[in-house]
Amino acid sequence: MLGQLLLAASRSGVVRRSVSGLPLTRRVVERFVAGESVQEARDAVERLRDANLAVTIDHLGEETRDARAAEATANAYITLLEALRPQELGGRGEVSVKLSAVGQRLDDAMALEHAREICAAAAANGSTVTLDMEDHTTVDSTLGILRKLREDHPSTGVAIQAYLFRSEEDCRDLAAEGSRVRLVKGAYREPPSVAHQGKAAVDKAYVRCLRILMAGKGYPMVATHDDRMITITELLADRYGRAIGDHEFQMLYGIRTDRQEALAGAGHTVRVYVPYGDDWYGYFMRRLAERPANVAFFLRALGGK
Repeated sequence: MLGQLLLAASRSGVVRRSVSGLPLTRRVVERFVAGESVQEARDAVERLRDANLAVTIDHLGEETRDARAAEATANAYITLLEALRPQELGGRGEVSVKLSAVGQRLDDAMALEHAREICAAAAANGSTVTLDMEDHTTVDSTLGILRKLREDHPSTGVAIQAYLFRSEEDCRDLAAEGSRVRLVKGAYREPPSVAHQGKAAVDKAYVRCLRILMAGKGYPMVATHDDRMITITELLADRYGRAIGDHEFQMLYGIRTDRQEALAGAGHTVRVYVPYGDDWYGYFMRRLAERPANVAFFLRALGGK
């Protein structure tokens, strides 16, 4: 129930203005968001690189219905990638893109063109792009754009949300050689007609999708903070003959940093999802909705503890 309320609040302008105006909000947000500027994002990437962690960077923003804003978001990614080039991160420094932020709600062709520009800028760094997945109404469009992007940029990845009923079949379609798939549980409020409801059902769906990806020939990117899912991933890697390096773990910036570093220390590729930018509100509220511990952290900070 609390998670559903927070997801609803993530789309509320009234709540956004109230939360943004709280004097302690920015201090709490800094745990989850690397900063608002390219330089702050670059500094965060350097710190993570020094801890032997890979990154995927998200310029925050989504669901634009303005062509100029979509172009500005694409240009922001290109500027970011140019700023990262001297770090020579290669594949350890990719970016994540929400297609709705680059025009998907307006026109698929516009989103595709902007995504191609970002992919080209990433390729200049020896890196790539992963397409974030949004609510269920965008899945077919996102996968269609992915197919077109892979014609010129075959390493382009995509996120699949395990809680959607369709996701097992999508994982089967995507588990091909060279295909990069980030498996997440799902962070949008979806109706019972299209998605599993409740933690137990979502966890089981996640494991089913994970099994498909680990048994396939692609490159699974296992996005989880759950120790049980990490253990299951390691068991499946052993079952299907996967070695360290042909899959990776992904975790969010500011969450379970000790676990991130422990997995990296054991030789695993661990990629941290690093959000930055001034449009942080929706992202922040979804992070609170995902984990009760995040809500407790927020409340403690508001209480000055």
